[in-house]
Amino acid sequence: MIFPLLAGFAAAVVFAMIFIPFLRSVKAGQPIKKIGPVWHLKKEGTPTMGGWIFIIGAAVGCAVFALFNPEADLKPIIAIFIFALVYAVIGFVDDVKKIAKRNNDGLSGSSKFLLQLAAALVLIFLLRYLGYLTPNLYIPFADITVPLPELVYEVFAAFIIVGTVNAVNITDGVDGVLTGVTLPVIACLAALAFAWDSVSIGGFGIALIGGLFGFLCFNFNPAKVFMGDTGSLFLGGVVAAMAFALDAPLALVPLCLIYIWEVLSDVIQVVYFKYTKRKYKEGRRVFKMAPYHHHLEKSGWSEKRIFFIFTIFSVICAAVTYYTMFERYGKL
Repeated sequence: MIFPLLAGFAAAVVFAMIFIPFLRSVKAGQPIKKIGPVWHLKKEGTPTMGGWIFIIGAAVGCAVFALFNPEADLKPIIAIFIFALVYAVIGFVDDVKKIAKRNNDGLSGSSKFLLQLAAALVLIFLLRYLGYLTPNLYIPFADITVPLPELVYEVFAAFIIVGTVNAVNITDGVDGVLTGVTLPVIACLAALAFAWDSVSIGGFGIALIGGLFGFLCFNFNPAKVFMGDTGSLFLGGVVAAMAFALDAPLALVPLCLIYIWEVLSDVIQVVYFKYTKRKYKEGRRVFKMAPYHHHLEKSGWSEKRIFFIFTIFSVICAAVTYYTMFERYGKL
């Protein structure tokens, strides 16, 4: 597995050294929200759409995995990669529209939701067809499976996938944070895949980890490139697809606590603001700014401190999830 990891890392670094200057030359700079932290304004013009860096890295790593494991079943790798790539394309279109308009108004919320929902339903049917998914819901920690009606499971699955993708997307906003938080998540899912004899899924995770480490060399504060919605939607698609390919979507609850809290902080802020505006004629806020990483910034936390604290917390969540789940069905 060291070869896909190194190949993913090397490919990402080499591609970044070519791609970042290209993004600068075509002026593919990230528009910065004026309502955000004022110190973010100096980032105006930093190249975006850098998600293609770790996407290319993952693709090369997967090719190396296939080369060294000719007996491996590559269907789950192809399914996960294509599914996540669809989300990357949605994010790419969003990024291009933002750059063209020179603001943060890309695709409309309804358009993004419908496209994401359609992709989620395709993944569900594809995994069912390939035999990697059943309408039986695995309950982590309890180590039991609850059979559900087909339609109920499909609605549940679509909700989890779209929710996961958007939760990952909203976590992006501070240099390197989404990369740092997602690395332990992918590592945990890959480790579970190996423990459950899903070697191909684990190989895909290893390849992507290599790509993410390569990307982090350029995305760590001060970032030379942002992943954009291209990258964040791809990562959200990967996290959701790997969990469903392992037939363990509820593993995402303990594993993805940071993503979940980032979304909740945004929801709490909006709901409380609207409630107080209606009741007191003046909107009030729970946080200085949402999502929560911006609240920490406005509370005096540096971007590097947020990166390390969030990453460490994600590592703890990944370790707890793996430790309590790797002996699925008493198999080991």
